[in-house]
Amino acid sequence: MKTYLVGGAVRDNLLGLPVNEQDWVVVQSSPAEMIAAGYRQVGADFPVYIHPKSGEEYALARTERKSGSGYHGFKVDFNPEVTLEQDLQRRDLSINSIAQDSGGNLIDPWGGLEDIKAKVLRHVSPAFTEDPLRILRVARFAARFSPLGFKVAPETMQLMQQMVSAGELETLPPERIFVEIRKAFALAKPSIFIQVLRDCGALAVLLPEVEALFGVPQPAKYHPEIDTGVHTLMSLDRVPELVTAADDQAMMVFVVLLHDLGKALTKAEYLPSHHGHEAKGVPLVRAVCQRLKAPKSWQQLAELVCHWHLQCHRVQEMTPKKVLALLERLDVFRQPQRLREFTLACKADSQGRTGFENAAYPQADYLQAASSKVRAVSTEGLSELGDGKAIAAELYRRRLQALTHLD
Repeated sequence: MKTYLVGGAVRDNLLGLPVNEQDWVVVQSSPAEMIAAGYRQVGADFPVYIHPKSGEEYALARTERKSGSGYHGFKVDFNPEVTLEQDLQRRDLSINSIAQDSGGNLIDPWGGLEDIKAKVLRHVSPAFTEDPLRILRVARFAARFSPLGFKVAPETMQLMQQMVSAGELETLPPERIFVEIRKAFALAKPSIFIQVLRDCGALAVLLPEVEALFGVPQPAKYHPEIDTGVHTLMSLDRVPELVTAADDQAMMVFVVLLHDLGKALTKAEYLPSHHGHEAKGVPLVRAVCQRLKAPKSWQQLAELVCHWHLQCHRVQEMTPKKVLALLERLDVFRQPQRLREFTLACKADSQGRTGFENAAYPQADYLQAASSKVRAVSTEGLSELGDGKAIAAELYRRRLQALTHLD
């Protein structure tokens, strides 16, 4: 039995990045030997074992061969004759196919070290095309390592394009697609993930509603970048700059991605104006969320941002009645945290424009102040009114009164 450190731990150490977890591959061993050594087996598709002391994962060296269609259509061989080089060859990218032995020596049969130096994301072998999930993984790695200057190799991009054309993406379960989206949207440059998917044709398959935004013009007065798709990408990259540790960044990026879907529905004769695009986009947002099986809370926030983001932009010009109506739609009385999420998405939208990246967004503070005032309204004496309609009318009157002197 020989063990080697593999994958992300080796790669990230070489890149000078923090190593959060370690994975190991075991050669010249068998399931019986692993169990006898005290390892605990997990996983049904192929043997993965948990080390009895460290709790880290150890997998038997294996090869994979396409045996059918879809994400799970593989025949796995993990007999003791499988070599380390064969196991590394089945991996997606060369930078993920480097191993390290117990003495710290690197084993790099597929050129990962050179590609790290060249800052290239390159597939290991033609077997890359056998797993369509790798398209999303490459896009995610491109987003993750873009701050270091990594790019997708042209030949790898070509393979990804061929996979998309062959219809491979249609075999992926929505749950697996969403897992990759969620991981990518937690990164510092989520726009790169979307751009790589677009470059290989995958965006048109996975998120046609977003693909449709590219090439759609907007008024230059408000959007110097003109293109709605470009604006969307710019807005995505504002989110990591605005969130705090308490925010769900992935959710916020997802919500911002969908906020302008209605602009793709504007008829050509009305361009570049997009009157009513907010309400028109809501059914599209709902369709995307349901297709990807996004969490209900994500869908609810995405629909609210899509429908009401322009009102947030104009909130300082609105009457107290309209401000109160917006707060009621956002359900700030039962879900006060939603207001921050809503205004954060609106701020990302406002700053996702050429020349406005760092512009102030006082609307967020204004709406937060309005929320604080109406939520602080006293309910004293309401129960004495008895009738439910009377109570509601008086509570509404008090809340509206609280907003009449809002600065």
